[in-house]
Amino acid sequence: MSTSALSPAARLRGLKPEWLNDPKVWRTEVLAGLVVALALIPEAISFSIIAGVDPAIGLFASFTMAVTISIVGGRRAMISAATGAIALVIAPLNREHGLGYLIAAVILAGVFQIILGALGVAKLMRFVPRSVMVGFVNALAILIFMAQVPEMHDVPWPVYPLIVGGLALMVFFPKVTKVIPAPLVSIVILTVITVAAGIAVPTVGDKGELPSSLPVPGLPDVPFTMDTLTTIAPYALAMALVGLMESLMTAKLVDDITDTHSSKTRESIGQGIANIVTGFFGGMGGCAMIGQTMINVKVSGARTRLSTFLAGSFLMVLCIVFGPVVSDIPMAALVAVMVMVSFSTFDWHSIAPKTLKRMPVGEIVVMVITVACVVATDNLAIGVVVGSVTAMVIFAKRVAHLASVTAVTDPDGSTVVYSVTGELFFASNDLVGQFNYATDPDKVVIDLSAAHIWDASSVAALDAIETKYAQRGKTVEIIGLNNPSAQIHKKLSGELTGSH
Repeated sequence: MSTSALSPAARLRGLKPEWLNDPKVWRTEVLAGLVVALALIPEAISFSIIAGVDPAIGLFASFTMAVTISIVGGRRAMISAATGAIALVIAPLNREHGLGYLIAAVILAGVFQIILGALGVAKLMRFVPRSVMVGFVNALAILIFMAQVPEMHDVPWPVYPLIVGGLALMVFFPKVTKVIPAPLVSIVILTVITVAAGIAVPTVGDKGELPSSLPVPGLPDVPFTMDTLTTIAPYALAMALVGLMESLMTAKLVDDITDTHSSKTRESIGQGIANIVTGFFGGMGGCAMIGQTMINVKVSGARTRLSTFLAGSFLMVLCIVFGPVVSDIPMAALVAVMVMVSFSTFDWHSIAPKTLKRMPVGEIVVMVITVACVVATDNLAIGVVVGSVTAMVIFAKRVAHLASVTAVTDPDGSTVVYSVTGELFFASNDLVGQFNYATDPDKVVIDLSAAHIWDASSVAALDAIETKYAQRGKTVEIIGLNNPSAQIHKKLSGELTGSH
């Protein structure tokens, strides 16, 4: 049957994604969005406190970030909202200059993210090694768990059995049915128990007052001057970089979990758009939330944009319509959910004795350094940068050691041929010390057939070798250069010392 023969309704169905016609997917996405929304509320309030703003500012940011990124983002099912990393970056600006400057910085950060996304910053993700990725995931799991520790310290004793009960429900309930997400069941049952029995434990309402109306768009209350721009620009750039780093790492993690590909460039630009929208609605900005994303993707099984959209939408509905009910949810229920998330996020295989025995020492060091930096600074971006740099240094050192030089002298003693093997770059500068300048014959041949010149440092090293032989009246002939090596050698040889 031709497309033209179909009814308008049938043609419309053909344009819709397949999952829209699947009730099972709908149920999974709707329930996942609800669980994430419940988990977002105390987190958003906590991050508002870190940033020094009213709880509504963090909740509005989580609402606008999630809804906007669900439409413009590049990674389906990933949750973006107000985060601790962003709160830490912008807290000093709010403390010193006030909320207006914070909002202006959020909007400018969004502009920076769009520019960085368009310039291809997402391509840098290729340079993040697997050992850093594993360290990032494990550090994230540790941070999620550590964030729950204050909620278990100096609290009434019923909190502890409630947490244990919540964990037990999440472990055993999926054995009964997976139709309803176990975290949602755990939250509902623990709330009913505490309210019905009148158990006095910390609740979501204790974290702060929930908003009673939707956010209203407006401009930040700051003077539009160059002084304002120079004040907010450093914070906005830091926020843009931290937000992109955390979002792209999370997107890569979700790619691995779901065995699907995502557009990192679209995600980078989408984060910028979401922050601009959030700023104009008076939110504190944000980025991808790894803990909530794990709840959505790994625990609840969500795979589409619908769960992200509904997480933001349900958040506002829960605050505005069901505020009194949500306020009664015991923090113990949400702590249990996050403890389970931290446990399932940690890559236990990476620390198994069998794995550690087989793993190169350098990769273990990189993983440990990444974890240590993240846990020490509370900043995932710093850990990723330090881990990646460490991995590059270890790699450079390992590759530099692969470069070798062997010498063969002609039987008549008139010529010596040096065969150089391996990659020649800045770390191979001990090349100069591997030649016998004083005792070699008058003609020296350097055969680079099995080598590759990567940078100016290697060309400078070859120039230095030629100079040392020339000082002794000996000639050097370089042979066997491949095309790229020949081009860089021809372009730079004799141009690097400034002595000509």
